Amino acid sequence: MACFLSNHEGFFGSIKNFTRDFVVTEIDIAGSLVSTIDCISESSVRTLSISEDVSCSFAEKNTEPKLVAASPTLETECVSDCSSNSLETLDLSVILGQVVTEKLEQFACSLKNGCSSEQELSLGSFSHKHQRANVHRAVKLRFPFLLTITNQCEIKAKEWQDYRELRQMVSEKEADDFFRFTDAKVSGSSYTFLPDDNREHRTEVHRFLSRRFGKLVETKSFTDQGRTSICVRLRERGKPKKRTAEDCRQEDIYTAFTLSKENLETLEAISYMAAELGVLPSDFTYAGIKDKRAITYQSMVVKKVSPERLKEKAAEFEKRGMRLFAVRPVSEPLKLGRLCGNHFNIVVRDIKPHIYDGPDPLAYSESMVKLAVENVKTTGFVNYYGPQRFGITQKVQSDQIGLALLKEDMVSAVHLFFTPDKRDEPQNKAKCHFLQTGNAKEALLMMPESKARERLMLRAMNRFGTGPDGCAQAWLSLPHSTRIFYLHSYCSRVWNEAAAHRLTILGDSVKQGDLVQGVTGTMNDSGETSTNQIHVVTEEEEREGVYTLGQVHLPMPGNTVKYPENAMGAWYKERLSKDGLESCRFRVSSLKMNVPGCYRPLLAFPHNLDYSLQREGDGVENCSDGDKNDKATDSVKLNLTLNFDLFPSCYATVFLREVMKTMVN
Repeated sequence: MACFLSNHEGFFGSIKNFTRDFVVTEIDIAGSLVSTIDCISESSVRTLSISEDVSCSFAEKNTEPKLVAASPTLETECVSDCSSNSLETLDLSVILGQVVTEKLEQFACSLKNGCSSEQELSLGSFSHKHQRANVHRAVKLRFPFLLTITNQCEIKAKEWQDYRELRQMVSEKEADDFFRFTDAKVSGSSYTFLPDDNREHRTEVHRFLSRRFGKLVETKSFTDQGRTSICVRLRERGKPKKRTAEDCRQEDIYTAFTLSKENLETLEAISYMAAELGVLPSDFTYAGIKDKRAITYQSMVVKKVSPERLKEKAAEFEKRGMRLFAVRPVSEPLKLGRLCGNHFNIVVRDIKPHIYDGPDPLAYSESMVKLAVENVKTTGFVNYYGPQRFGITQKVQSDQIGLALLKEDMVSAVHLFFTPDKRDEPQNKAKCHFLQTGNAKEALLMMPESKARERLMLRAMNRFGTGPDGCAQAWLSLPHSTRIFYLHSYCSRVWNEAAAHRLTILGDSVKQGDLVQGVTGTMNDSGETSTNQIHVVTEEEEREGVYTLGQVHLPMPGNTVKYPENAMGAWYKERLSKDGLESCRFRVSSLKMNVPGCYRPLLAFPHNLDYSLQREGDGVENCSDGDKNDKATDSVKLNLTLNFDLFPSCYATVFLREVMKTMVN
């Protein structure tokens, strides 16, 4: 990020010295600050005007239908005995021998090609029960459509009629994934079939699953974004087959609350709460992800938890740096991007000029800060994604993982994900052990309980292996919003470089071929500009100065966007080719991920900006109103307090970077 808009001098200063120096409060879709008390006072309500420079909330927008992960995404350990097996014990060629394994593969292939389902294949005799158990597990893992039967010590394989019947109703992959799900028997897990808008067909699937698997699972249809799917959950032990009215009501309970967290990632906070409440992390919904190194307030909704139960756990959450406010029942979950923006309260401490040798550095700094803030208030700032988007402290940043996923190099993506930082922490020791030994089970035992994403992936690799397929299953074990985050991080990195290049080669005026938002266009809830609202600037419009730089948009790479019709179009092509993505369709079908792309404004502007200067150490509280003749000493420090609003996906650290003319994390 090399470009600045304003030409003021800038200054040094310190932010996030204390967490209370950086406070972020979400602004809901109605334009009000999220509630931190049960009854919002009038003074806490703020309105944020929606205008044409609403920024793109690409990180939180997902236009792809929610599809199911093939492996369960859980916080609890797998209760199936197969989790204790090493990779060798589940290798068919080791268990059965190469000759029998080849016969089994041929047998399975013949069944797939429609041969008689009455056939059976002997896999041999096994005297020890542990050997027989391994045979059953390994065959089910490799061939979910086969049924293995023990007669004394001999094991035979045959086609599973239940599989054949289900296969007539759903796709082969769905059938395979469903039978692997039922075989895993992970407590509290669920599986969701692909969306199905045919009600009669869904009824047929419900009846089949109830008839053949009713003692093991329960089914329910749900609608999301206008599409209906069947969700299957494992029954709790001892729970009756037929759901009671209370069970049905519990499924439909939604509880909203305001979450205040300190020095915690949003996903990390959700993992803590899910484990404490006994629900899945995916049962929590939120409008946006907030900074870790800050005190943040944001809206959340949790499913299947009553307000009373949530309040009972409030004391436990507070031990983890989380507080709950405005707990109340609601009728539906939150959606990503359903916010107007964020309000920031920031203190920049110990302000000093970059270069100054004069007699009164404090007075000079005061005038310089005022000039800087007023300049950025008027001209705005380059709408870069902030460094926290990519991981400030991580050795491997999230955009590198996203690039590997776009190339569908699952093994490299997993290794990048598990690359440890330099800090001597338990999770880094677990990551080192996994990379050095490839032993997912041992690394899982070393991984702290709080590291939910790492543990989910290690569990999946313990079950499916560490090869390409196993690594793909590891990624599928994460929620879709987590997987897609890495792809969006890569696109964000490209956008940042594009913005700097655009200003460097084309300057601060609108040029022919630039993309601008149409005058009559409107934004959706997340601030994303759709394709039909984007206009290509003509030669005549450039000459007449029809548009301003604040209306220029740059595309986030994806499969539905158009690129600028000037030098920037060629730059995008070269930039993607540099990373080996010249033919990339921005889809990773094996992980059910699609990146359509969108358009992000080149510039962003602070709203409702208010600021003041304070001298710390000489008794003067507010320098903007105080006595300018006070004697400055080395012990006196100058602090700046800022209060302002930004639209979704705009970064306060990038705003501060423009004001201070220095890198801010």
